[in-house]
Amino acid sequence: MKCSIVILNWNGAQMLQDYLPSVIRHSQANDCEVVVVDNGSTDTTLDTLSKINKTAKENHLREVRIVLLDKNYGYAEGYNKALQHIDSEYTILLNSDVEVSEGWLEPMLTYMDNHLDVVACQPKILSWKNKNQFEYAGAAGGFIDKLCYPYCRGRILGTVEQDHGQYDQIIDIFWASGACLCVRTHSYIEIGGLDAEFFAHMEEIDLCWRLLNRGHRIVCIPQSRVYHLGGGSLNYENPKKTFLNFRNSLLMIYKNMPSKRLTTTLVARFFLDLAASLHYLVCGKVKNAYAVLKAWYAYLNMRKQFTHKRQHNLSMTTCAYPKTMSKRIILFDYYFRSKRTWSK
Repeated sequence: MKCSIVILNWNGAQMLQDYLPSVIRHSQANDCEVVVVDNGSTDTTLDTLSKINKTAKENHLREVRIVLLDKNYGYAEGYNKALQHIDSEYTILLNSDVEVSEGWLEPMLTYMDNHLDVVACQPKILSWKNKNQFEYAGAAGGFIDKLCYPYCRGRILGTVEQDHGQYDQIIDIFWASGACLCVRTHSYIEIGGLDAEFFAHMEEIDLCWRLLNRGHRIVCIPQSRVYHLGGGSLNYENPKKTFLNFRNSLLMIYKNMPSKRLTTTLVARFFLDLAASLHYLVCGKVKNAYAVLKAWYAYLNMRKQFTHKRQHNLSMTTCAYPKTMSKRIILFDYYFRSKRTWSK
């Protein structure tokens, strides 16, 4: 099999009903399969999938393969479990709230076929709610700045751009969005997959950082387009999401940052994260403010158990500072220099 499109689901029957038909319809190549891996759902997921497969069969479309897990393993470990059932050359990790477009697969697979040093890629990710606007989580390719804050070509912090074709060139990126991430299956497995201890959020950036450190390339292929609803599991203001994003960002830095810059980066992040907590507090978002402090407490408690991961990553590193890691500080550019779009 050339490609497996793997959708991890947990109590997302409505999402599957709304978005899975487009994936089936536009992914009918003979060497491609669609796989739904259920993370121990307790809703009507199985009935929904049965109905979707019945409709696909009636329309002479290939049915979805279903893999059942015994419980909710979270996003990261859920996908690791899922890939134990995959033997395709390429795996596409696709969120259940993504609508794909006609011809979305070919640009990504063709490019990777022709560029063997490229280990992963993503399409242009647009908003399902506003299809002329980039989507927050991925846009036209992800990057991190000097202090490891993530941003995208098409989305800087909270500013999301309209898509006018300004970012339609294929470029190297630092991270590909977990909303739609195409990766060489053997490379994913070889590197250990997503970090299960992250549970959810930032895990795809950590994965991509490890791949880059081993000398691979990651690119965005804007000729492929998908539309992402976003916030399907946790909305952007949810305190749990705040906690996971801040904690996992710190764990990611500790795992991957070379020793020369580790301490200065973490010290700078401490004061900036403290400022973020105070900002939440002033805005009346007490639970979010607490989540940031809780994230630091959790990171400090977990740091010791991540030491072996850090040592292993550094021992395997051939490129300590990937060229797609920005030397700028995005917060300074955004708030003090009013540089709020990628083109600036």
